[in-house]
Amino acid sequence: MTSSMKAIVLSKFGGFDAFEMRDVTVPVVGPRQVRVRVHATAINPLDYQIRRGDYADYVPLPAIIGHDISGVVEERGADVTEVDIGDEVYYTPKIFGGPGSYAEQHIAAVELVARKPHNINHLEAASLTLVGGTVWEALVTRAQLAVHETILIHGGAGGVGTVAIQLAKAIGARVITTARRSNHDFVRSLGADEVIDHTSDDYVSAVAELTQGQGVNVVFDTIGGDTLTRSPLALADAGRVVSIVDIAQPQNLIEAWGKNAAYHFVFTRQNRGKLDALTNLVERGLIKPVVGAVLPLARIGEAHELLEAGSSRGLRGKVAIDVVGQTVELPTRR
Repeated sequence: MTSSMKAIVLSKFGGFDAFEMRDVTVPVVGPRQVRVRVHATAINPLDYQIRRGDYADYVPLPAIIGHDISGVVEERGADVTEVDIGDEVYYTPKIFGGPGSYAEQHIAAVELVARKPHNINHLEAASLTLVGGTVWEALVTRAQLAVHETILIHGGAGGVGTVAIQLAKAIGARVITTARRSNHDFVRSLGADEVIDHTSDDYVSAVAELTQGQGVNVVFDTIGGDTLTRSPLALADAGRVVSIVDIAQPQNLIEAWGKNAAYHFVFTRQNRGKLDALTNLVERGLIKPVVGAVLPLARIGEAHELLEAGSSRGLRGKVAIDVVGQTVELPTRR
């Protein structure tokens, strides 16, 4: 192996020009670690929040950030038996715990690393690790969504929403989601039973109509703000709200209290078990990662800009990064 690699380094907090391509030293592999040749990574809202400085106290600069990896094991520590050299793997690096995925190579604790599903490519696999683990934590571990229950998923065409729809259907739930009119056929193709146009319809009233006034058992919030504040208005009795968004404003919980509602706020903790469960569903054809755009590693700033613009640019699903090639695939405005 070479002792250096190309990496995208966050040299300052700020805009899309905050990144630099640098040659950096490849860390030494510890006894319970593996060195992975990164084939693909992906962009998450957490990435651009870190870039802007939202978590400055947790990310000393300069830093290599990024939270999705799909690649091939090239070296393993002396005490590693779970994977072999040449294995295709995918995982999320430890969040706020060291260098991230915007690099040609990555050193990871073997406990984080899972076998990549055989029926998807590296770009698709890298698009699943953080959002997949988050959705599993939200719907299975926290909300304990059950067969025949009804769930409202906010933002169904986004990177998280596309996976959430598919996991909820795999569980056997009835899925209501919100999306722009231009994305209705798309989210239905993922398994959504009903779709609410959040740009023109009030989702609380629409849910009441769709459920004959009963409300939904679970609300999965990927938006925050007013969406989170009004979510208990759409709940059935003893319903659950699960949010993956920072609470930026005070919440009025009177409606939730009156319905004996439970609230869960998820900042996911990665482990191999969640990814193994997702691998099983992917290989059974129940979940298919949605890649809405692809850019090469050198164009990370542009990828951040695309994700932040989101649906206004026609983006569906995730923005993936081709680390070993120069693939460029951009969404078309709808």
